[in-house]
Amino acid sequence: MSAEQLTVCLSAIDEQRFGIRTARTSNMTAGVLFRVLDYCRAHDVVLLVARCLSSDAEAAQAMEREGFLLMDTLIHYTRDLTRQPLPPDTWHGEVRSVRPGEEHEVRRIAAKCFEGYLGHYHADERLDRTKCDEVYSSWAYRSCISREVADDVLVAFLDGRMAGFLTLKMGTADEGQGPLFAVDPRARGSGASTTLMIRGMKWCRSKGAARMVIPTQITNIASQRVWSRLGFEPAYAEYTFHKWFD
Repeated sequence: MSAEQLTVCLSAIDEQRFGIRTARTSNMTAGVLFRVLDYCRAHDVVLLVARCLSSDAEAAQAMEREGFLLMDTLIHYTRDLTRQPLPPDTWHGEVRSVRPGEEHEVRRIAAKCFEGYLGHYHADERLDRTKCDEVYSSWAYRSCISREVADDVLVAFLDGRMAGFLTLKMGTADEGQGPLFAVDPRARGSGASTTLMIRGMKWCRSKGAARMVIPTQITNIASQRVWSRLGFEPAYAEYTFHKWFD
């Protein structure tokens, strides 16, 4: 990104949840750092959430010098959908798009799976723990009811009960994304994780995508093992920093 480009904006959903003026930028570089800080001060921002590529040591170190704290490392896995055949799907249960009224069960599973999850919100000791938990359950719920959040949500069923879900979104014309994924603890080891990923790949391919991308915290080893077995490979990583202005 050139020094002239500035991508920072206020985050209404974070402000509503935590009660503080929050801003976000996903493309921090050393070249735009001070312009981002000026923007935050001009808009009375209390908390800035900033991401940079983990390969950009200059940006990371520049933020550290300005009092930013590292909160997490997000690793992105990618899977080719055109040259590699998709794995066989042997799931014996039902997998389909979420239906109206099921968004509450999706939210319940997300709340159960992401309680205390060490993402960048939970890593910040200044943020309320309960409200940090609500980030993921709210995200899952909104994915079911708003096409601005997700294009589709796949749900898997085991013995008549929802076992897990995968949100899906087209990032670009040739890239599908699986931003949020969870399997109920009672269904772990059943194959629900694997089938949701396979069905997600099929969904992306049906939309014309040549690849599928999935992000997670670098500490989430269990999910990365599932993805690796299905042909996903690590592509790049990002650091998430928080900067408090008060």
